[in-house]
Amino acid sequence: MELSTGRVAVVTGAAGGIGLAMAQRFAQSGLHVVMADVDEVGLVGAAQQVAAVGTEVLAVPTDVSDEGSVQALAAATLERFGGAHLVCNNAGVATQADPWFGPLSAWQWVVGVNLWGVIHGVRAFLPILVEQGEGHIVNTASIAGLLPGIGPSYDATKHAVVALTEDLYTTLGAVGLPVGVSVLCPGWVRTGIMDAERNWPTHLGDLPPKAFGADVVGTHVRRAVDEGMTPAVVADLVADAVSSKRFWVFPHPEFVEVAELRWHAIAEGQNPSALADMPGLPPAHQIAQEIAASLEAPAAS
Repeated sequence: MELSTGRVAVVTGAAGGIGLAMAQRFAQSGLHVVMADVDEVGLVGAAQQVAAVGTEVLAVPTDVSDEGSVQALAAATLERFGGAHLVCNNAGVATQADPWFGPLSAWQWVVGVNLWGVIHGVRAFLPILVEQGEGHIVNTASIAGLLPGIGPSYDATKHAVVALTEDLYTTLGAVGLPVGVSVLCPGWVRTGIMDAERNWPTHLGDLPPKAFGADVVGTHVRRAVDEGMTPAVVADLVADAVSSKRFWVFPHPEFVEVAELRWHAIAEGQNPSALADMPGLPPAHQIAQEIAASLEAPAAS
């Protein structure tokens, strides 16, 4: 789909990170932009940044885990602009809570945003795109959607996003509907994902405590994120994928290479490795040793 003046882009998770960068990139191409985020304060500031480009911007506080909230986003988009052409279901969160012994609320939060947020976004906007006879949907997954290793709830939701997006692509193609589909699978990007729990929803109760070893792993992941690709580069790749009707968006080929090794192991029927080295992080055995050492360290008095 051509990114041209007067068309309308909708981006969730737009208050920062990749979402804000995509909103800015689309605005620079002349698109009107609808920005959605659960962080209302951050959304206001982000919308001001995008509006400074000179395009029309609509900021809509949105909880993507809530179907009604996303339907209201679609309604607000239609009321303001009369249509939508590019929909980026980008909102995502991660938790350091224990997935097996901690409260279920951590799963409910991550699944609600990362998976249901995408489902709600597709269901709310796809009828609009189909009716107007053109459009494109971009769902933000992660390289964790192809390569487990970040954490069970995050990995599970991102795998699901890759699967449902691929199904969406093939289904629309089979019936001949003129709506493009892409899935974004980034590795380390300079975003606020490590601080996602700042938006922990109060209706789920208290913020769950961190899992065993989370501080050690989190330190390395935060460094990798801080040293990662800029969101602006990712946004450029997304824009190029939309313009060229490309499904896969892989900002980090080195992760794909590791995923390819995993796929070969699966094809050979090998059992999963206990630990896998991830690009940008220390060797897995070193992280394991650091976790073990943290257990042996005397407690601070």
